[in-house]
This record gives sequence, C-alpha cells and structure tokens, in this order.
Amino acid sequence: MTTTTRTIVPGDALARGGKQRSRLHQKIARTMLRTIERWRLVEPGDRLLVAVSGGKDSYALVDLLWAAKQRAPFSFELVALHVDQAQPGYNGRPLVAWLEQSGMPFEVLREDTYSIVVDKTEVGQAYCFLCARLRRGILYSAAERLGCNKLALGHHRDDGLETLLMNLCYAGKLQAMPARYTTDDGKLEVIRPLIDVAEADLRAFAAERAYPILPCNLCGSQDGLKREQMAALLATLEQSIPNVRSVMHHAVGNVRPTHLLDVEVREAWRARANARAAVDLAPAAPRRMTGAVVARGGGLPIVDDQG
Repeated sequence: MTTTTRTIVPGDALARGGKQRSRLHQKIARTMLRTIERWRLVEPGDRLLVAVSGGKDSYALVDLLWAAKQRAPFSFELVALHVDQAQPGYNGRPLVAWLEQSGMPFEVLREDTYSIVVDKTEVGQAYCFLCARLRRGILYSAAERLGCNKLALGHHRDDGLETLLMNLCYAGKLQAMPARYTTDDGKLEVIRPLIDVAEADLRAFAAERAYPILPCNLCGSQDGLKREQMAALLATLEQSIPNVRSVMHHAVGNVRPTHLLDVEVREAWRARANARAAVDLAPAAPRRMTGAVVARGGGLPIVDDQG
C-alpha cells in the first residue's frame, strides 16, 4: 500500500489562543482532565498520537488536549493524525487548514480503505466494523513509526453506552469501552480521554467552536444500523428517565462481580486479598416478621416455634 504523508510542523501556538473559554468549554475540559487524572491517561514523557477523523468528537479531543498541553505541570508531546480513506467526494482541505492554524504537529495519511470495505462487506452488513479495523491498523502503524506510546481516540460517554447495549443485546456479553487498554502486542496504549463526556455537550461545543466537520460517505450512508437502534433505545428510555445516560454510565463503573453469572469473574474477585463478601442488595426486613402459614402439604411436619 502506498502512503502519502504531510510533513509535521512544530507546535508553536495554542489553538484559538487568547479567547475566553465558555462555561461549556470549561465543563468539558474539567470532565476530560478528571478522567485523565483518574485513569492516568497522560503521564510525563508521553507522546500521544491523536486520531482526528474530521468529526466533532475528534476535533474536540485534539483541541482540548492541545490546550491542556500548554498548561500541564509536566511535559508530554502530541501529534494529530488524519487518515484520508479515499471516500468519493472527500475534501480534507478545511481540516488541514484548521490544523495548520492551530500550530500543533500533524500528519495526513492517504490509504484507500474505502474500496476494500465496499468490496468485502456483504449486502445488509454494516461498513463500520471492517472500516474501523482497517483504520485502527493504520493508526497503530503510524504510532509506532512516529514514536508514540499512546493512541488517543475521541469516543465519548454515549459511544460507551451504545456499545454496552449492543454487546448485551446482540453479543450476549457485558462489555463497554474502557478508558485505557493495551494492544495485544503490548506496544501501544489506547486511551479515551472523553469517555465521561456527554455527546450532547460535544455537539454543542463543536458548534460553538465552528469546527469544519468532514462528512462520512461510508458509514454515514447506511440507515438502520445496530448502533442507531441502540441510540434510539437510549432516547426512548430518556423520555421517562431523564438522567438515564448518566445513571447507566455510573453503573459501568459500579460493578458488583459477586452478583453476576460469570464464574471466572466471581472467582477472580473472590481471590482478591481485599475481596468483600457478597451482599444482598435487597433492604433488610425486621427480624420478627415471620409470616403466617396459610397452606401446608406433602407431609411437612408442624413445628411450633411460638414457645
């Protein structure tokens, strides 16, 4: 495969420098920084490869990380990477212009994954799975070539909830999106600094910042996808439970392994040095509420425990 790269330019200015941050900007930035601190997503000496697809989430991620870099109490490096996947009608010039204006180091790669995805995806199947795998492979390779030890992705809270529901409803497993994980070969850590941020906030933030959004002509061309169905399910639940997204997101980080049906998880939890005994979550009833016997059969002996 042939790859065309753009020369990395030295970072010399803060993106949108000098502008006062809005309340929304402050809210999202604080949430991201709390996530980074909690999971130690960014550490001294890190070199981050930040994937910038041209969508609202990745724009916000690289924008916020670049601003955080200027204020961080320790040194770390950041490189933005955009992959031109040769989609019909693609025009990446607005994105490149935005990156140039920001002053951050960046690179643009061109790789025709579009043709592969269209050719290999069967009729009725979603493009997303294969497209994401191919793009992730390009990102992993680029991270190694550019000397980056971490890959930052723009997944947010709602992405995690939709993934949780998809795995629950279609794959029969309890699995969402972790804030960080290590690739199978152990060479790279993948981090999600926006995993606690609501999509609605990112949508409003992108409009506020006037990011030049690039449309997706591949996954965006399909209707009725499973992920869209899960998003619709969340929206339906939200009509009767207004805070259902925040509650579900909290639940993902508030797991009770002893009350699940996975034997391996239960045994691993019990083997922990500080493991706690299983606790029934039902509220305790008064001890002397014994109940009145209203039927008995099968030769059960009568036991008089009344004294």
